[in-house]
Amino acid sequence: MNNCIFVGVAGGSGSGKTTVAHNLINALRNDDAALVQQDAYYKELRNTTIEQRAKINFDHPDSIEFDLLIKHLKALKSGKSIERPIYDFTTHLRKDEKVLIEPKKIIIIEGILILAIPEVREMLDVKIFVDTDADEMLLRRMERDINERARTFECVTQQYLESVKPMFLEFCEPSKRYSDIIIPRGGQNKIAINMILAKLKKYLEDGTLSDV
Repeated sequence: MNNCIFVGVAGGSGSGKTTVAHNLINALRNDDAALVQQDAYYKELRNTTIEQRAKINFDHPDSIEFDLLIKHLKALKSGKSIERPIYDFTTHLRKDEKVLIEPKKIIIIEGILILAIPEVREMLDVKIFVDTDADEMLLRRMERDINERARTFECVTQQYLESVKPMFLEFCEPSKRYSDIIIPRGGQNKIAINMILAKLKKYLEDGTLSDV
């Protein structure tokens, strides 16, 4: 399937990029689009203790197995299926199960660092950056990590100050300059999302990307 395109959706943690990515996927037909999430590719840490894993900087590029992500993207581009890892954020380990992803006409790749890594960025046909106020991103991250990932308020605050914010400023925020489209206010910006959807649907109709 060499006519498939890669649409990258980047932005800070809690920016709403996941909401944007899911809105795009849900609006496109299942037969036409698939989602690949950077968060599924955290490196395997099974030989470490949970205390050691808790001290790792998970917002640094070195925490992600980008080689595997790139290998999977190349496979999808060539029309092959992949088995995407499933990452458990409560244990910081990959699960034994995997998710089968079939090649589609549109592959959406979502993650905080996908525009910061040249090898990934160069594969993207459309590069989107979700730009959201820092305070709002922090509040969203706190709500998510406490409710969905069994973290304490103190743990979330410490991680934000020690790794999330510094890594955002060092790697994620500067990568915004590589984007083709910047979406302010994240998933709440329905006008921007609908404009992108219109262009992607046009691509599905006539196979051209010139107007995206």
